[in-house]
Amino acid sequence: MDFELTQEQAMYQRAVRDFCEGEVKPYAAQVDETGELRWEAIQKMPMLGLTGLQVPEEYGGAGLDTVTAAIAVEELGRACGSTALSVSAHNGLCCGPITNWGTPAQKERYLPKLTSGSHLGALALTEPGAGSDLAGGVRTSAVREGDSWIIDGSKAWITNPKYAPVIVTLVRTDKEAGTRGFSMILVEPQTAGLTIHPPEKKMGLKGSPTQMLSYDEVRVPLDATLGDEGRGFHQTMQTLDSGRISIGALSVGLAQAAFEEAVKYARQRRAFGKPIAEHQAIQWMIADAALEIEAARLMVYRAAWLKDRGRDFARAAAMAKLMASETAEKVCRNAIQIHGSYGYSREFPVERIYRDQRLMTIGEGTSEIQRLVIARKVLAEM
Repeated sequence: MDFELTQEQAMYQRAVRDFCEGEVKPYAAQVDETGELRWEAIQKMPMLGLTGLQVPEEYGGAGLDTVTAAIAVEELGRACGSTALSVSAHNGLCCGPITNWGTPAQKERYLPKLTSGSHLGALALTEPGAGSDLAGGVRTSAVREGDSWIIDGSKAWITNPKYAPVIVTLVRTDKEAGTRGFSMILVEPQTAGLTIHPPEKKMGLKGSPTQMLSYDEVRVPLDATLGDEGRGFHQTMQTLDSGRISIGALSVGLAQAAFEEAVKYARQRRAFGKPIAEHQAIQWMIADAALEIEAARLMVYRAAWLKDRGRDFARAAAMAKLMASETAEKVCRNAIQIHGSYGYSREFPVERIYRDQRLMTIGEGTSEIQRLVIARKVLAEM
């Protein structure tokens, strides 16, 4: 495989970077402090396809391949973790399922809104007692009543619901059918009985809203089912496999941002008569960061490349997400170390970047779950 970017991908990367340098990165600290995304930037994103990366052009999207979409998420991550997470979740967790399994009517109803730059979509999977163990832990249920579903339950740690025109919701539609008893249902946030609670107070990614949802006899039509009834768990697993590529790309972007700040500071800061960049202890941290970021980026590209070719990419996506998120943890930690006391100050970006990256080894499946996925795939293949 040749991982050199095509001319079109390289041009798109430059265009997204230029946009982020002007519209996103200068406001990242403000987004962190206020807890609010910069909508002036999001409203301009449709011109680069950032609000519909893999949505067909007929619905206002860019119709990009997965490698190019990963490039875009990395560039957003390099600029602002909060913005990148919300845009990544919007694209992969909401636009993705509707694009993949929606009926023509569902696509026509929701995708133009989602790609417009006026909204960010949401997917509700996790519950207060169900994170890694979705199959065993999901309690939110939908029961048929006439021509409607009646939904009861709660969801936790959901990204973007306060901005969403529709929330893709995983529910149990048959409690006796195991993993074949789940369905995805499209729920509009103004529906009676749905409560969107205030955003959680978090360590990082403060501009990306994370909220709890309560469903109290929420009535939606039967035709709000996304894809076939009983296929919700399968749809979720496919969505998470794709989401791991995106979180891997975001992790690479955060690591790249911290790395660049560390190198810049190491060249400026002097100790023992010379810039600290000339001291071996600092050079080793810089060398390790350069090596591991490049390896992680290539793993993300490979998983995306496999997906684009219709090949099994689940193991590659888990490996890429694991490598990239743990690389981000190490690189961002060492970036603070290189800054010394200044790295602990909010005056320097590495403090924010370190807090932002901490979710990456948790979201879209923890590092421990990724290792289980990888091990099971390896053992099955061998």
